[in-house]
Amino acid sequence: MTLVRAAVAGDLPALTDIYNHYVVNTAITFDLQPFTPEGRRGWFDEHSAAGRHRLLVAADEGIVLGYATSSRWRPKAAYETTVETSVYCRADAVGRGIGTALYAALFDALRSEDIHRIVAGVSLPNPGSIALHERFGFRPVGVFPGVGRKFDRFWDVSWFERPLML
Repeated sequence: MTLVRAAVAGDLPALTDIYNHYVVNTAITFDLQPFTPEGRRGWFDEHSAAGRHRLLVAADEGIVLGYATSSRWRPKAAYETTVETSVYCRADAVGRGIGTALYAALFDALRSEDIHRIVAGVSLPNPGSIALHERFGFRPVGVFPGVGRKFDRFWDVSWFERPLML
């Protein structure tokens, strides 16, 4: 049975492995080099079990299958009530409803926070991510063409937004 919970420091190696799969094999993230768990520690520490910036994991029998985050969108104070969300699943766990469970838990956890808007960027093409975001009430607001260069080509990013409360 899959359990969604707040991430703990012991999850960092598994979280790093999940993310590195996308770094090395896809244009879903525009990081170009894989990370060590130590290299992801700063990212991990930007999240907490409470507040606007969360990191949740989905685990089954102690195996981390995916994670979802709400993170600072931009560093200026006026943007504090906007967060950017993302979700990543182990490659062998994609299509099993884990991303849906993670986003449902994340948005439920954020309901009592002072958040006005949630945004998400999706590199294109990525029909699975677009479907997930639309399922959770995100609407497309624009495409930034050719803003990421990876694998010797330029990739578009579609931006989505939704209010915290639907």
